[in-house]
Amino acid sequence: MKRRALLAATLATPALAQNWPDRPLRMIVPFPPGGATDVFARRLAARLPGELGQPVVIENRTGAAGAIGTLEAARARPDGQTLLFGTASTLGLYPLLAERPQFDPLRDFLPVAIPGAATVAFVVRPGVADSLPALVAAARARPGALRYGSPGTGSYLHMSFELFKREAGVNIEHVPYRGSAPAMADLLGGHLDALTDTVATTLEQHRAGRARMLAVASTARSPLVPEVPTVAEALGLAGFEAAVWLAVMLPAGTPEPIRARLAAAITATLAVAEFRAELEAAGFEVGGRLSPDQSRDYIAAEQAKWRPIVAATGARLE
Repeated sequence: MKRRALLAATLATPALAQNWPDRPLRMIVPFPPGGATDVFARRLAARLPGELGQPVVIENRTGAAGAIGTLEAARARPDGQTLLFGTASTLGLYPLLAERPQFDPLRDFLPVAIPGAATVAFVVRPGVADSLPALVAAARARPGALRYGSPGTGSYLHMSFELFKREAGVNIEHVPYRGSAPAMADLLGGHLDALTDTVATTLEQHRAGRARMLAVASTARSPLVPEVPTVAEALGLAGFEAAVWLAVMLPAGTPEPIRARLAAAITATLAVAEFRAELEAAGFEVGGRLSPDQSRDYIAAEQAKWRPIVAATGARLE
């Protein structure tokens, strides 16, 4: 069936691309409403009709750590009507973690753009450390005594802390949770020493003094917390980056003119200063890799970057 769909799309490419889009588009978000991925997707979908001339309807298809919705998008007709709003977890880590991967992000999809990312922060409870070098010193003084939490084994935030541990040469015990909220609750309750989360999620606790951001894992300081250094600044780890990036994808076989027009529409939408400011105020890094080639190269590089980290942890998705 997939081969017939690809053949039909190939034969109809000129007319299809010329008239696209001629009806509302659907954008599959493989996570529940309300999370960072869904928030960015909905804001982008609300703006894209100004460039495309058609509504973009969000469909949340959840389950299996994002694999269910991603697989549905991979199996959709390659006619440009179905978009996937994927993440670092589903497109970067999934093929490295799954026992039997149900899709290959770079075989079953055409990358369109990586419109943004959620900045990752390293957070501690008060009294543990007042800087990232101090946390490293405490961990080296008592190997394995400190504990950090993440939203679950194999999550991007789990792997981000494991990358930090490897680069800093420290041993801090991992405690997995079912989401960020229970991990933060245990941090505030004194049951954890540290955790990884996004800047936007931890901002309220940081500003209230109930938790402390020691560093952000982006290449530049976050405008939301300009007083917090980057990991590279704090530890001298040049190039250290761990951002929960977000990507717009199309099913493999979608005509190239459609992909090019969609990429151009996203680029134009993100060029609006008001919209960029809106996203940055919500805790996102905006733009950076907006062409299909840049997006594909970045996803491939991310998979290569995380492969040894995943292998070292032994984390797997069943």
